[in-house]
Formats: sequence, structure tokens, C-alpha cells
Amino acid sequence: MLSQLETVAVLPARDIKRARSFYTDKLGLEPTDVREGEMRFRTPSGGSVLVYETENAGTAKNTALIWMADDVDAEVARLREAGVVFEEYDLPGLKTENGIATTDQERAAWFKDSEGNILCVAQEV
Repeated sequence: MLSQLETVAVLPARDIKRARSFYTDKLGLEPTDVREGEMRFRTPSGGSVLVYETENAGTAKNTALIWMADDVDAEVARLREAGVVFEEYDLPGLKTENGIATTDQERAAWFKDSEGNILCVAQEV
């Protein structure tokens, strides 16, 4: 049954070496498995993220991955110190202030990785 199987998030990368540098140096993630053209990161909660090399990287216009945090402000500050640049949005129903949007359900901040994938750090309210 699928409900019993591990899930793996998959992110594309045009340049796997550049992506590895971004995920390691800026996000503080160390790959647990590196193979030709791909790498995998495991999270403390048991999930994993597979980054693989492909020309399709950065073409999605949606959020590809969200990390849930206890304190989104602290995570945003830490990531900014590492050089991560957060997106600013002013859309109907979603406006960021200093990179963070607040809704009835969550506070969230979006950024792009080195490959153009849209990533997010969020906190339930």
C-alpha cells in the first residue's frame, strides 16, 4: 500500500554541482547519497529530497518544496545570513512584508534555489 511507503520529493537541477553548493553552503544540508547526476538529502523527520540533473530545472511556476518551521522569522534570518534572497509578492490574497506573507493559516517566505526552483519555509499559526 502506498500509505506504508516512503515519499521522496524530487527537484530538478541544470547543474548538479552548482545545486550541491547551494544546498550545502546556503541551506546547510549535507547530501546523504551522491551518484552521477543526482544527490539525496534526508530530513530528521524521515523524508528525503532527491535533486537530479535535467534541462527542465526551474520551469515550474509553483512552490516545489516547503519546510515547516516552528519560527519562520528565525529561519528566514538564518537563511538571509547565508545569502538566500527571498521573493516579494503582491498578489490578490497574498502580500509579503520583508519577504514573509501572513495568512489565517500560516506565515511563509519563498525563495529560489540555484536552479530556479521555488522553495518555501513556513510556520502554521
